[in-house]
Amino acid sequence: QVQLVESGGGSVQPGGSLRLSCAGSGYTFGTTFGSYCMAWIRHAPGKEREAVASIYPSGAFPEYADSVKGRFTISRDNSKNTLFLQMNSLKPEDTAVYFCTSSDRICGLRDSYKYSGQGTQVTVSS
Repeated sequence: QVQLVESGGGSVQPGGSLRLSCAGSGYTFGTTFGSYCMAWIRHAPGKEREAVASIYPSGAFPEYADSVKGRFTISRDNSKNTLFLQMNSLKPEDTAVYFCTSSDRICGLRDSYKYSGQGTQVTVSS
């Protein structure tokens, strides 16, 4: 069973930066971390889930929601089974729980990937 564990969340002032990480494990049946499309989604209280960034297994074709384009960067290190989200110029509206998600069936900016971690809280406030 694929397991994803996020880390790196916390509290930061507007304009600050955070780097989220997601460690993957539990790959079986010939699959590896590098077999999966990955995405970061976020969920804020009272709002719908939002896919903010996605990346293909090779690290190609990153996609971003308009709300984070130019401020967030998604990347991955398949040799270390780790996904990253560098978040710069953070705004109060970025406050949410951020989830790492993965799928071996779909790719792209979607909030419907099969596997998800437990999430990490990001709070942007002065």
